[in-house]
Amino acid sequence: MDESAWQVVTRRQPTEVERPSLAFAWLAVKHVKSNAIVLVQGTATVGVGAGQMNRVDSVYLAAKRAGDRAVGAVMGSDAFFPFPDGIEAAGAAGVTACIQPGGSLRDEEAIAAADRLGMVMVFTGARHFRH
Repeated sequence: MDESAWQVVTRRQPTEVERPSLAFAWLAVKHVKSNAIVLVQGTATVGVGAGQMNRVDSVYLAAKRAGDRAVGAVMGSDAFFPFPDGIEAAGAAGVTACIQPGGSLRDEEAIAAADRLGMVMVFTGARHFRH
C-alpha cells in the first residue's frame, strides 16, 4: 500500500486518528467482494456491506451492521462512488472520512457532498473491485 500516492480531495485533511484507520479500511475492503464498503473504528472493522447491486445499498448495510459504532468511523470503498448518495448515506450514519479509488465521471459531486458534510475524502488511484 503506497500512501504517498493518496490524494486528499476535500477541504478537510485526515486527523492523526483517521489516517491509520483509513489505511486499515483500505486494506480490509480489498478482501470483500462486489460493491464492498467497510466501516472502521481504529483498526477494527465495525460494519461491512457487500454483494449489493449498488454501492449506496452497501453503505446502508454496513451502517446498519455497525449501529452506533458508525458514529466517528471511517469508510473504505473498493471502487469509486458513481453518485453522491453513498457519501450522503455515510455522513448520515456519522462516518467522518472515506477512502476510495476515485475515477468516476461524477467525482466532483461526491467531493462536494463530502465537503458539505465536513468529511475527509481520500483517493488512492487504485481499485480493489472484485466480483
